[in-house]
Amino acid sequence: MLVVSNLCVSYGPVAAVKGISFEVDSGELVTIIGANGAGKTTTLNAIMGLVPIVSGNIVLKGNSLAGVPVENRAGMGLSFSPEGRRVFKSLSVIDNLRAGGCTLSRSDFDRRLGSVLEQFPVLRERREQDAGTLSGGEQQMLAIARALMVNPTCLILDEPSLGLAPKIVTKVFEIIAELRASGVTILLVEQNVKKSLAIADRAYVMELGMIVRSGPADELADDQFVHDSYLGTGSRESGNG
Repeated sequence: MLVVSNLCVSYGPVAAVKGISFEVDSGELVTIIGANGAGKTTTLNAIMGLVPIVSGNIVLKGNSLAGVPVENRAGMGLSFSPEGRRVFKSLSVIDNLRAGGCTLSRSDFDRRLGSVLEQFPVLRERREQDAGTLSGGEQQMLAIARALMVNPTCLILDEPSLGLAPKIVTKVFEIIAELRASGVTILLVEQNVKKSLAIADRAYVMELGMIVRSGPADELADDQFVHDSYLGTGSRESGNG
């Protein structure tokens, strides 16, 4: 579904991503974990075309994304729920979803809207409410729902549990697991290493712009390096970057 090859991204003289390669198969949930500043969010932004790449290639469903403008990538089946949710707070829930489905025909929009609201009943209840008046958890659900409006073949989620209460974090992960079970291909960057490994098929560990570990998520959860760095006593389960 998604193949990233030898990706390099720099901010001026600083190399943020240093020649990483990974892939996401159709129907998989793949997570990228790592500490703050590891290059995870930069990698996602590069896939979406939000930052320029120095070298490497990104291929979606056999088609290279080189030269494809960011605004055209959703039409190719790539959808993004960014870190910090970034909903349009002055717009209603329904208008946020309308923005997510702005490339759809009227009939396709109506069909997708019905499907998305069925997945997120709380949004159906608040459809006319301004997004800025929603709780943090509800805004995160709206951000994911907005990304789903184009019926993506590959959904990218960046830190969906960031800043949420533990009970809401659990709900968000339940939603992600349900999406994965329904066949949505997902690339997840997440601060909660334990929960992301628990629902993922495979995982990659990034440090200082490089992938230093990869494998089945359950095996990495038992890996001594991963355990000591992210899951052990005194280690942090979070870190965005």
